[in-house]
Amino acid sequence: MNFELQHTDCKSNARAGLITTDHGTIQTPIFMPVGTVGSVKAVQLYELKNDIEAQIILGNTYHLYLRPGIDILEKAGGLHKFNGFDRPMLTDSGGFQVFSLTGIRKLTEEGVEFRSHIDGSKHMFTPERVMDIERSIGADIVMAFDECAPGTSDYEYARKSTALTHRWLDRCIERFNNTDPKYGYKQSLFPIVQGCVYRDLRIQSAEYIAAKGADGNAIGGLAVGEPVEKMYEMIELVNGILPKDKPRYLMGVGTPVNILEAISLGVDMFDCVMPTRNGRNGMLFTKDGIMNMKNKKWEDDFSPIETDGASRVDLLYTKAYLHHLFHARELLAMQIASVHNLAFYLWLVGEARKHILADDFAIWKPRMIEKLSTRL
Repeated sequence: MNFELQHTDCKSNARAGLITTDHGTIQTPIFMPVGTVGSVKAVQLYELKNDIEAQIILGNTYHLYLRPGIDILEKAGGLHKFNGFDRPMLTDSGGFQVFSLTGIRKLTEEGVEFRSHIDGSKHMFTPERVMDIERSIGADIVMAFDECAPGTSDYEYARKSTALTHRWLDRCIERFNNTDPKYGYKQSLFPIVQGCVYRDLRIQSAEYIAAKGADGNAIGGLAVGEPVEKMYEMIELVNGILPKDKPRYLMGVGTPVNILEAISLGVDMFDCVMPTRNGRNGMLFTKDGIMNMKNKKWEDDFSPIETDGASRVDLLYTKAYLHHLFHARELLAMQIASVHNLAFYLWLVGEARKHILADDFAIWKPRMIEKLSTRL
């Protein structure tokens, strides 16, 4: 993988760059639709590539390991062949999912023993096992196995958790370096900065991760319960330490406003389930603000979903029709909303990139944030 930093905005730390992988080039800043089990919920492959114009999507190690299983993915020739998406992919290590299984997992120095949320069967994830699974899935970018401490963790828990994440990282790197890709193209391993909301722990973790010289680096453990101001503080702190010539990935964040603020702090890559999850529940993000399509005000509004929208569904369907579909509980409602929201997120980071290259991002951002925060 190669990263080219093309430009930094003259009045902020917002960056525009290019990530080149064996499956294609990614323009940053970029939003990555979440395809947890190998599919982006309610979105067809054609829509993902042509309407949304996704440059890279995610898969999740925990979920893909449990279903369909590694044997099936290897027989298919990896996740790219299995789901038909021939552009770059990234896999989360499954750490966040495993640690969300409160009460049905056991954490040790070796790894995590957990029970499947599907059938209750017992499994063990170690750093080495996770690297093997991610080799089998075959994503272009794979994440190190880490512990994601809750945003409300006390200092001592966060300190021990961060140290464990660093020890696991060393084991991930050793296993990754001693194994080969399985499908004829290269893979890159990204470490993850942890440290909860504690400045000294974030500094220690960022310095530890930066010293590894990885192809890119991630910031984890944010948007997990801490105040949004604290999240921005930690992002700015960490990005002041992580190398400037490598992409920076903020995991699991967030709202359109969160994304623009994080771009201004030097983040290059984002993912979040919000556009699809909120879309399935009737919330649409638009250039003029947020719409709840279940509200009665849209019942007889026969104008397009968005006249200058980012995807073709915005002109194909009216607000009144989408309102009707949600109240009728038609599956098409969730599909339309998911395509719209993902296309909007990709439009938003694309616009941010244009303004970074034009050196007026710092002027454009506050105007855009004001619009994005409006409830229509």
